Amino acid sequence: MTYAARWIDESEHRRFNDFLAKHPKGHVLQSWEWGEIKSRTGWKPWRLVIEENHEIVAAASILERKIPVVGIPIFYASRGPVADWKNVELFDLVLAEIRSLAKARGAIFLKVDPDIPSSEKELEQYLLSRGFRSAESGKGFEGVQPKYVFRLDISPDEETLLKNMQQKTRYNIRLAQKKGVHIRKGTREDLPEFYRVLKETTERDRFLVRAYSYFEDLYDSLVPVGLGELFIAEYEGNIISGTLAFVIGNKAWYIYGASSNAHRNVMPNYLIQWEMIRWAKSLGCTLYDFRGVPGHLTEDNPLYGLYRFKKGFNGEYTEFIGEWDLVYRPVTYFLWNHLEPLYSEVIKGLISKLRRARRG
Repeated sequence: MTYAARWIDESEHRRFNDFLAKHPKGHVLQSWEWGEIKSRTGWKPWRLVIEENHEIVAAASILERKIPVVGIPIFYASRGPVADWKNVELFDLVLAEIRSLAKARGAIFLKVDPDIPSSEKELEQYLLSRGFRSAESGKGFEGVQPKYVFRLDISPDEETLLKNMQQKTRYNIRLAQKKGVHIRKGTREDLPEFYRVLKETTERDRFLVRAYSYFEDLYDSLVPVGLGELFIAEYEGNIISGTLAFVIGNKAWYIYGASSNAHRNVMPNYLIQWEMIRWAKSLGCTLYDFRGVPGHLTEDNPLYGLYRFKKGFNGEYTEFIGEWDLVYRPVTYFLWNHLEPLYSEVIKGLISKLRRARRG
């Protein structure tokens, strides 16, 4: 086969996204808009297409970030590249093009975390044969992107989807409806209240949250072009829950969830998930991804409640192949692996102290 590789610019923005929407492994984190969002948080996006007879057959959005202080870049293809992983000739070309860019930019390594289940051992063997090494971190949800998720096939009709859920989940959806919880699509004006509830959630569950400006950027970049949606749950005139979803092609993802400490007994989180599933179906989606759950599934895990909540919708528990690094500069990579965890812990510790001081 004769393939042609090109790094593209803004003029092919729509064509790039159209390919992602149609490809079985297309992901919103590979979209043009996601690269633009990340460009405002210290990353530089590069977009690659591989064509055959002037038709795109593979694509990659590569994010470049310079390491603080030393200024040496790293590459990251979030949930990419988007290609047929079993077409070795095609994927070898993708990697060769990225390697050429990495050489020109002086990048240390390329990180990938493909949307591929761990059961596909052939891919693991391919990555190893091309010089990749496993880069599992074992923290939080086990990676930059979650390694473990629940995914629900939403192609059946609504009645069947409800019937397949756990009885308690169905009950809680109907309870929320009976109690008068109202779910609607959020507007730009709802963002401040959504963020307030999100901060309430993070303080209760003890995890970090990004700045309000980041959520403004997510909304402004994704919602108007149909790649995202904000959902709001109201009860007695008050916003008590909210979610942010991403969508591209026939796939939708639940990304952020916020729930107030008040009125948790009316079960808004169950109903808002159900309305998000119905929304995804209305767009022609066949896959709904509940995103991260813990890999350690015993009941003493602090995140077990999250696992149980998502499991109730009858999605398939999925383990991805995880993070893999293709190293271009071995010595620098060794230093990065030993210093980056220390740097991250110091920064997180400072953020925690600042927050405690503010609350005090």
